[in-house]
Amino acid sequence: MILSKRSQGSLAPARAFGRGIAAVVLALTLPASGRAGEPARGAEILRDLKSFRELGTVLHVAAHPDDENTLLITYLSRGRLCRVGYLSLTRGDGGQNVLGPEFGAALGVARTQELLAARRLDGGRQFFSRALDFGFSKDYRETLNVWDHQQVLADTVRVIRSFRPDVIVTRFSTQPGGTHGHHTASAVVALEAFKLAGDPKAFPEQLKELTPWQPKRIFVNGGGFGGGAGRTGAPPLKIQIDGTDTVSGESFGAIAGRSRSMHKTQGFGNFGGGGGGTRIESFQLLGGEPATKDIFDGVDTTWGRIAGGAEIGRLADEAISHFNPQDPAASVPAILGIRGHLAKLPAEPLVDDKRRQLDRLLADCLGLSVETVAAQAELVAGEKLSLTHTATVRATVPVRWKETRYPVGHAKLSVGLALRPNETVTKIATPTLPAATPLTQPYWLREEPTAGMFRVADGSLIGRPENPPAFPVEYVFEVGGQSLVIPDEPVAAAVAGQAERRRRLEVIAPVSVSFGSEVQLFAPGASRDVTVEVAALRADSAGSVELDVPSGWHVSPARQSFRLVKVNEKAKFAFAVTAPPQSTVATLSARVEVKGARYDTGRVEIRYAHLPLLLLQPKARLRAVSLELAIRGHEVGYLPGAGDSVAESLEQMGYKVTRLTGLDLTPERLHGLDAVVIGIRALNTRTDLAPQMPALFRYVEGGGNVIVQYNRPEGIKVSRIAPYDLRLSQERVCEELAPVTILAPEHPSLNSPNKITAADFDGWVQERGSYFPTQWDEHFTPILACSDTGEAPKSGGLLVARYGRGYFVYSGLAWFRQLPAGVPGAYRLFANLLALGK
Repeated sequence: MILSKRSQGSLAPARAFGRGIAAVVLALTLPASGRAGEPARGAEILRDLKSFRELGTVLHVAAHPDDENTLLITYLSRGRLCRVGYLSLTRGDGGQNVLGPEFGAALGVARTQELLAARRLDGGRQFFSRALDFGFSKDYRETLNVWDHQQVLADTVRVIRSFRPDVIVTRFSTQPGGTHGHHTASAVVALEAFKLAGDPKAFPEQLKELTPWQPKRIFVNGGGFGGGAGRTGAPPLKIQIDGTDTVSGESFGAIAGRSRSMHKTQGFGNFGGGGGGTRIESFQLLGGEPATKDIFDGVDTTWGRIAGGAEIGRLADEAISHFNPQDPAASVPAILGIRGHLAKLPAEPLVDDKRRQLDRLLADCLGLSVETVAAQAELVAGEKLSLTHTATVRATVPVRWKETRYPVGHAKLSVGLALRPNETVTKIATPTLPAATPLTQPYWLREEPTAGMFRVADGSLIGRPENPPAFPVEYVFEVGGQSLVIPDEPVAAAVAGQAERRRRLEVIAPVSVSFGSEVQLFAPGASRDVTVEVAALRADSAGSVELDVPSGWHVSPARQSFRLVKVNEKAKFAFAVTAPPQSTVATLSARVEVKGARYDTGRVEIRYAHLPLLLLQPKARLRAVSLELAIRGHEVGYLPGAGDSVAESLEQMGYKVTRLTGLDLTPERLHGLDAVVIGIRALNTRTDLAPQMPALFRYVEGGGNVIVQYNRPEGIKVSRIAPYDLRLSQERVCEELAPVTILAPEHPSLNSPNKITAADFDGWVQERGSYFPTQWDEHFTPILACSDTGEAPKSGGLLVARYGRGYFVYSGLAWFRQLPAGVPGAYRLFANLLALGK
């Protein structure tokens, strides 16, 4: 059904919500002011018109979210009007989160959106490789070994061939130093890619859709924190970075500071930036032709570099000189003339990008805006969408709305209406979401990763920051005898309190299926109930649920039926699972069948005020651990820190866990607890602990047991970490399988109630631990020692002290990673720490 109505009056133009769905090799994140349909002011249009004239392109390369030099990006994009991209090899999934419990893949999704928010501020574009952030690495060679070196290199070459940079700027040196191994590796890979991107023999599979591209030169940016030496011996090039944005009047330093402050999961929410001052940035040559005055020395940044482009450059100069900010529509004939010449040029990534930019300029000059509003943000494949299409034009230039196309369904909505100035034309349509549309899930999370790389089956997605639209929309207009296509996608109202006012259309299953926890513990040969929850996302959902277990495990019953009448109705189903007689670790999976279709995904929502609502639909998986585990005591208090799921792991061990606040750290309120566990970075992030630490120490003195997990040495918000002197450091052991030496074999933490041996340190993930103390009072007993290859043993990872009648434990070991990962030895050792004094 299609309805049409024309509304008259002074309605504000609807905001277009295009997300770069044009058919290009890589989706390029566009500056906010350049999106088609936004009623840009004259000054913004003039700046974008000058940017269209500039073809100089810079690719900035580093390893993680927050590594980028936002001041350099802002200066080049907002000041020099260049095309600037930031390639972050990872999405930051191996880092720590100061805002909440998301770690791993979920944290990487949040940090992806933080980077996109940063680029909307500083004007850059965002790219990624498939590399996993697997945690801190001390050696770039280890990094490249864990990553697939050739795959990361291929991804970097792909981005270079797609984005076509004239200059590459790494944030870090290729020379090993006292920095993260990922940092050095990012520079090493960038330099290798610089040498290979122009070679047709390198990664020839890419040449089915791309062509070789050789940048002019590659630098390491020595300003800020990324300094380093080049390899060519050429003197460093120095550039003064300063200025203000011509539209907002805001200094580049202030814009860069706001951009950097978007990295809120890393604690940069209050980052103030460089203000309005100046900074000298140095550029040391790594490869390519030397430069003495500017990074673009010897690079033709005009349209003259493109065969047949000189006339386009001349016309652009003419349009700029005659542009009237008070009457942007007067420039429409000039822009149409440029479009006519541009249409004659063959397809090529840089030219295609400029075509899209010119289309946005044309729409802005017309005051032409479009919007596609969906009645629902979430649909099941095969359902009908309820879409409201709107188009508004401000200029008196004749514009005809010809049609709206739905590429994935090969359908269209015929319109054939002439738009009138300051009117909003509305069309309502109900196209069908194709039954084969895949569930929404970040493309890099659709397959199981390797230890160091995401798997991506569709090579055209590699490099993109996020998924293309689930249901792309194209508005087709006729202007001055030319066809103008504005890409868009359906959006729906956002959840209150979220950063975006709109949500992208997301494809969901009719039901979600999940386990009650990440890990479940079993005694060898024992049976336990495993609970599976089914939640209806559509009314009247009926079917069956079953549990898949690997060989050696047994489940009963084989399947169970369900019927859920209402949306959001949930039902839990218990399956009796029997573990094998030996200790082992296995993955259990759950799935449902509804109307002959099978679904095996859960539902995870990430909610932060500075980000849009993020929906993940991961596979329903449970880590089942069969192990010999004894515990003593029954009640544990847990005081959360920066966010982790250790408390849930303790409940799996059989403890009753009480969540605490700083006000609860009094002897009276802690009475009856067998132990108190302090969450990771609690002493860095909580402001309610400093007054309570003496009372916590009195609890220990009276016979209590306190376990403090790791904290960073900087930013400690308490005057005393422990009842005895204890000094934290930056020392860490990154190799998760680093050999462990037992220093105190008779200590109760290694003997009761579980006998700890070297085998209990097998199978650890990502790291041994971080921020080990290097100085401590003699009352502390170091229990273990370990070290990365080639380093001296570090014995501060686990320290235990008697204090009065109780025990105080400080541990830099990465419990927050090991326990949710189901590492058996980690459970056994932590149970011993909880049992001290029992």
